[in-house]
Amino acid sequence: MSGKTCVITGANSGIGKKTAQGLAQMGAHVVMVCRNEEKGRAALEDVRRESGSSKLDLLTADMSSQASVRLVAKQIVGNYPRLDVLINNAGAVVRHRTLSADGIEMTVAGNHLGAALLTFLLLDLLKASAPSRIVNVSSESHRNATVDMTDLQYETRKYSLFASYGQSKLLMNAFTFELARRLDGTGVTANCLHPGVVATNMGGTDAPVVWKIILALVRPFLMTPTQGARTSLYVASSGELARVTGKYFAKAKEVEPSPQSRDPKLMGATWLWTEKMIGQQVTGSYISGGS
Repeated sequence: MSGKTCVITGANSGIGKKTAQGLAQMGAHVVMVCRNEEKGRAALEDVRRESGSSKLDLLTADMSSQASVRLVAKQIVGNYPRLDVLINNAGAVVRHRTLSADGIEMTVAGNHLGAALLTFLLLDLLKASAPSRIVNVSSESHRNATVDMTDLQYETRKYSLFASYGQSKLLMNAFTFELARRLDGTGVTANCLHPGVVATNMGGTDAPVVWKIILALVRPFLMTPTQGARTSLYVASSGELARVTGKYFAKAKEVEPSPQSRDPKLMGATWLWTEKMIGQQVTGSYISGGS
């Protein structure tokens, strides 16, 4: 990865931090995007120490806020002449239905729409740097998810943290596959992955008591963040995946996602809804492949 520039969101802890460390150890220039500047600086120093690399930068952004995402995208475009890998890793489990700064249900805002907006805003740079890669960190929870395109924000349905999280990852997968289709021939690949069941701090202090109890009981059997980062590193850097796009990976191998996530109707509907929600229409010369 020497000479390559990689941007990774959610890089201050867990899988994101270990992915940043792995890329730095491979020789990449790593841009760590973190929500909290203080935690981000501490993480950057940890990654610098563990990797022995000085090619590390920190940017701050709240991926659930579209204004924040637009600002960090502007900083990336303005400061880096190329972008070889974009890893949309940031994600969260939200206990109660909460609205983002843009008035959007927080889980879908932070787990899907923020990643999609950042991707759209960096597409020109990714295309100019081709061959380049977009890597979206999803979850096996997409397999049991249900989607109601008329109520993606749980305005009428009963909210559940498990259901909303699974839905956000199903939307991410469907979006990734549609993005890959539209980017065909540009030299930019788009893939998604399941990192494994990893012992991270997802859910944080807001997690329900039962969630904390379950995590405490199963933690000894979970993957470490280092193990969880393995698939992200594989999809981001493996030479054998240079031209592979529109795929889903787990345990550093290609696996089949849920049939629902590959449904052309869901892929198209997710794309249109995403454009509408982030006010970013991506057509024509911006992405090849038509609408």
